[in-house]
Amino acid sequence: MVGLGTILNTAAIVAGGVLGMLFGRFLKESAQDALTKVCGVSTLFIALSGALEGMQTAADGGTMLIIACLAIGTFVGELLNIEDAFERFGQWLKIKTGNGKDGGFVDAFVTASLTVCIGAMAIVGSIQDGITGDYSILTTKAVLDLIIIMVMTSSMGRGAVFSAIPVAVFQGSITALAGLVRPLMTDLALANLSLIGNILIFCVGINLLLGKKVKVANMLPAIVAAVIAAFL
Repeated sequence: MVGLGTILNTAAIVAGGVLGMLFGRFLKESAQDALTKVCGVSTLFIALSGALEGMQTAADGGTMLIIACLAIGTFVGELLNIEDAFERFGQWLKIKTGNGKDGGFVDAFVTASLTVCIGAMAIVGSIQDGITGDYSILTTKAVLDLIIIMVMTSSMGRGAVFSAIPVAVFQGSITALAGLVRPLMTDLALANLSLIGNILIFCVGINLLLGKKVKVANMLPAIVAAVIAAFL
């Protein structure tokens, strides 16, 4: 069944969020803060290892690729103010879901959404699901996301569970358009995408550790720039 991978991934995020809410009720504020820091350190480690591997497989001039894609992508993202759009949607969800008194809802939603949406697994897995019906990559991602969202929900609040919405929309759209997207995903394009994606995830880890220092959502167009760079 085409699209089953995204359905499983979305369900896993919801399940992780529910488990996180049940578990988080028994945690003191200090323990929640400690878990948030653990999430940050883990995210930094995962992103750094992926970025270093990407530096070895990306085209020559990988450093210039990083600088150019991040600079162009962030410039476009700032013009579009993607971060603000994410936060406005988070505020809308906060009100519509009856969480108006949850001061950390929007931050948890945005941080969790960026963590589980950015990355080559989401794109490659969705394309594979759309073309062949093979959802094995998304199944693996679903297990990882369940654990990530469970910890994030425990430490940051229930806003994290609603990251299931952008994941469903993003991956579902790629699966539906897989035939059009697949020719663009050459080996070089995927290497570039993975490299820049891991750097953005690294920035998410910085925000988890140090508070909101980087507007990661405004850097998202850098991923598109990385794919385009593969054809130049």
